[in-house]
Order: sequence, then C-alpha cells, then structure tokens
Amino acid sequence: MDTAQHTGPAVFEARGLTKVYQMGEVQVQALRGVDLDLWPGEFVVMLGPSGSGKSTLLNILGGLDVPTAGTVRYQDHDLSVYNDTALTRYRREHVGFVFQFYNLIPSLTARENVALVTEIAEKPMTPEEALRLVGLGDRLDHFPAQLSGGEQQRVAIARAIAKNPAVLLCDEPTGALDVTTGIVVLEAISRINKELGTTTVVITHNSDIAAIADRVIHISDGRVASVEHNARKLDPRELHW
Repeated sequence: MDTAQHTGPAVFEARGLTKVYQMGEVQVQALRGVDLDLWPGEFVVMLGPSGSGKSTLLNILGGLDVPTAGTVRYQDHDLSVYNDTALTRYRREHVGFVFQFYNLIPSLTARENVALVTEIAEKPMTPEEALRLVGLGDRLDHFPAQLSGGEQQRVAIARAIAKNPAVLLCDEPTGALDVTTGIVVLEAISRINKELGTTTVVITHNSDIAAIADRVIHISDGRVASVEHNARKLDPRELHW
C-alpha cells in the first residue's frame, strides 16, 4: 500500500474486501477484493461510475454494512467481526455521515436537527458551533422548508460533525445540487477537514471534484483501479463543472 507520505498507523486498513449481494437467484458482486489504507486527517475523493462499488465500500467503512469476505480495521477495531450492537456503537462514537439527500426532520429547526446528534454523543460540540462551522450561524432557528437545498445539506453536515467524529463519510454530497451550491457545500466539508483534522472521504462520479482532495482513489467494477496524489489541492472555489 501507499505509505510513503505517512507516519503512524492508518485510520482504516481494508484487505481483500469482497461483498456479494443475493438478489433473488442472482448473485451481484459489488466488491472484488479491495485493499485500501486511509490516513489520519486525510481528504480522499473516491471516484467511480454508478454501480462501481464505491457506496458499498463507504458503507462498510462506516459500519452500515459488513463484507462477505476480507477484513476492515478502524484503528484497533476489527469491524469485520462486529455484531450489530458493536457496529452501532462504532458509528455513534466515531463516524459522521453525509448523504445525497439531507434527511432533515421538517418540524425541527436547523439547531434542533443538529441537537438530535449532540444529545447522544460523548464529546459533542454545541449545535450553534457546528452550524457556524458550515457558515449557517445566522440560520439557527430556520426550518428546513425555509432553507435552500445547499443550506439544508450544510445543516446535514453540521449534524454529522457535531458529535466530533474522527471520520466524515460523504456519499455524493453535491449530487442533488447545482454547481454554485455544490461548491459552497464542498467548501464546508473542506473547512472541517482542515480545521478539525477529520479524516474525510467524499464519493462522487464527478471527476472535477477530485481536484480538492489529497488523494484520489478510482473505483471500477468493485476494485481499486488506481490511486493518485494531487500535488496541489484546489480550493473548492476554483472548481467548475
């Protein structure tokens, strides 16, 4: 694995990850032996077409799914042998998730949506602090219906980071947004990675987004096709697609 630029242990070590789904009588192989290391504080973009296996890989890293074969370690935890209870605890204590759709509760304000997470976390930041980090310090008491799509996605990011997770996993976070709004959302994710040192993975099929990452991992047909480093990371504001 690519360890040249890193000191200390990897945050994640995946070896030989395979995932097979049984769809009726058909077996679908989503992952075909993935080896992968992710490093502390790293910003990674996983790039690949729809159906390449990147969401499955993200879900296994995040403890939402388990591999059919192979191992995945998070620090000193072997997630591959965890039961549902242990995986739930792992997700609650260590991982923040951001999805393409915001999943906010319509009857709660931005502040209240974020507070749902801070109430169950060990060392949370305040909802106000999390919303300030994503540039929404002035929208605390707005309901989702009073916010734009990009603002709702930033509330979802604030909710994900409010528990101070070591890892932030984002699945197509700009998929439902136009370019301008998408860039604002990527700025928020990038800022969290820089300011909090959160190991961050963004999966996307949009190759233009790869320029803001430390490292780009190309996923194709359930495998890691290639890995590249960006010599110079772009600021999200320099992107256009």
